[in-house]
Amino acid sequence: MCLIVLAWRPAHPQPLIVAANRDEFYARPSLPLGHWEDRPGIYAGRDLKAGGTWLGISSSGRFAALTNIRDLTLPQGGPSRGELVADFLHGQQSAEQYLSALHERAADYAGFNLLLGDRRQLWHYNQQRGVARQLQEGLYGLSNADLDSPWPKLQRAKAALAASLEQPQSAALLDLLQDPLIAADSALPDTGVPLPVERMLSSVFIASPSYGTCASTALIVDAAGASRLAERRFGPDGVLQGETCLEVRQAI
Repeated sequence: MCLIVLAWRPAHPQPLIVAANRDEFYARPSLPLGHWEDRPGIYAGRDLKAGGTWLGISSSGRFAALTNIRDLTLPQGGPSRGELVADFLHGQQSAEQYLSALHERAADYAGFNLLLGDRRQLWHYNQQRGVARQLQEGLYGLSNADLDSPWPKLQRAKAALAASLEQPQSAALLDLLQDPLIAADSALPDTGVPLPVERMLSSVFIASPSYGTCASTALIVDAAGASRLAERRFGPDGVLQGETCLEVRQAI
């Protein structure tokens, strides 16, 4: 997952609204959004190469999502970061407990950001900083740096999310994730990749022959116990390949 914007408002009838893009090589195999038969209660897409996921929810009310940190000076390799999302969704520890335990082995993984929570709490962990932070009510954005790093695409996506919060709809959240605008060179971050690549990666929606936005996900959580998930999937050059919508009724 390479871009997540979310509204966290725990006292609201819709406490969590999320719009997120997963950017990856199109050739990497994955399963569409659905229920995991081998880990009952998890609803997510699935990376078939390593077995984890980038964003999901559970029937017990858990939410988790992940982005990688794009910094070529950091160690690469290590275990799949997608297992962190799946393990939390399938587990019993609170977000705070999970992140406390993860801190001892976080350096085993390549750089990542992790969002974990339920209907009562939401937490963020940045592996570079090594600090778990409980999020207060607000509008947040996460790409491949730290929480709310002012990358142009993150600012555009947050503004679009803010404009859709009065009556959030899955289709509108998915639509805002298809913004193809490339940022001006003067506004680009410097993450160590060549300038043409930095330009390509600067849009909310990325499309090329080999790498781009493979999946867009919208999540609307209802305080009464229902979560609506919608996913659009894309292939080379950003061609739409399918869409899945589901509703998960969670225990209160």
